[in-house]
Amino acid sequence: MADAYTQTSSLSSDTAAFDLMAYFAFRSQPVFETIATVRSTNQSHVGASVTFTKYSDLAAATTALGETTDPDAVALSDSQVTVTLAEYGNAVLTTAKLRGTSFLSVDTDAANIVGYNMVDSVDTVVRDVAVLGTNVEYVVTAPGTGQSDITASNTMTAAIMHKQVAALRGDNVPTFRGGNYVMMIHPDVSYDLRQDTGVTDIIQFQIRQDAANYRRGSIGVFGGVEIIESPRVKIVADGGVGTVDVYQNIIAGQQALAKGFSTATGFGPDPSVVHGPVTDKLMRFRPVGWYHLVGYARFREESLRRIECASSIGNNDA
Repeated sequence: MADAYTQTSSLSSDTAAFDLMAYFAFRSQPVFETIATVRSTNQSHVGASVTFTKYSDLAAATTALGETTDPDAVALSDSQVTVTLAEYGNAVLTTAKLRGTSFLSVDTDAANIVGYNMVDSVDTVVRDVAVLGTNVEYVVTAPGTGQSDITASNTMTAAIMHKQVAALRGDNVPTFRGGNYVMMIHPDVSYDLRQDTGVTDIIQFQIRQDAANYRRGSIGVFGGVEIIESPRVKIVADGGVGTVDVYQNIIAGQQALAKGFSTATGFGPDPSVVHGPVTDKLMRFRPVGWYHLVGYARFREESLRRIECASSIGNNDA
């Protein structure tokens, strides 16, 4: 009698195996929060908004005083920026059956996803405030004057960046660490900037001086600007001529944005992950989320510059 083989098709217990490692979506790092350097430090009381006050300097006194003349006094002046607080948050709710039947660590994974959603959401809120600044350079071909006039060939150059740096310095805007301003630039725009002749010379120098950082894709510091590449830079789909996408890149100095937050007990400058109470009758539903009571506003327009341009590798087709 022939042997009977117990094969994979013989037993119903033969199943596919699963890798117990869960992989999360690719994530970009928050960058815009770093330019909100004006924050509540000595708040009078808890309120629905926070008002910051700015003094104006006196006009230069360049006329010589008369020996016997008592000069007329001049008045001090100030202005205020009000940041209105708003609630932000998100949450997920896992069930007991899911936790009891999943081969993944559902609660741990949920906390991870919620935590990233927290920083992603808040940084987007900050970005959307920053791009409303009034100092904007549209990279256009004459006689164009606005965003809708940007064509696919209107890309970033070193000269355009230098122009905005000059404007910041001309307005006496303080720099960040290392004596540089900070620029948030989209990787598509960075591609074009790297091709510019002046930047190519700098890149060759960077390769010689700091080859390891260059291999990691760092532009580094160029023309008094610390350049940070981020896909978080806002893209206006079809914002230019026809179907040309427009990139809203930001250059900032100190005090560009103000951040207000509640100083009440249990609140603070940073958002928090919240593990909610289990309140259902059978204690099956477990909530986890994040919460923040915060607000942002443009504090000094002269500290905030926006360069709107296209990219040669952008999505410019219909």
